[in-house]
Amino acid sequence: QVQLVESGGGLVQAGGSLRLSCAASGRTFSSYAMGWFRQAPGKERTVVAAISWSSGRTYMANYVDSVKGRFTISRDNAKNTVYLQMNSLKPEDTAVYYCAAARGLSGTYYITRGSYDYWGQGTQVTVSS
Repeated sequence: QVQLVESGGGLVQAGGSLRLSCAASGRTFSSYAMGWFRQAPGKERTVVAAISWSSGRTYMANYVDSVKGRFTISRDNAKNTVYLQMNSLKPEDTAVYYCAAARGLSGTYYITRGSYDYWGQGTQVTVSS
């Protein structure tokens, strides 16, 4: 069982930055692939970024096209935490952001909701124009 708690959301002006954190419970965090999803009002929950777990030191990551070059996903296994650094924020980034954990193969990231086994409660990000 993995419990996930997001933090770091808030209100920011367009062009600003936020860093989301997702703290995970459990001893096996390092062997879960992690993902950040977002859901805007009236829209589906979709992937923003995903990162694999690794038996070595190399992680694979993937981003939705709309955030490439602006967002960075990273993980600190010693702290059981995954991060989403968001720069150059736009009003269309406004959403509730969720982190999720997936069992899977080393070196593999997952971009579909159904691949994930555990979800956090979400944190609101609002970008004003």
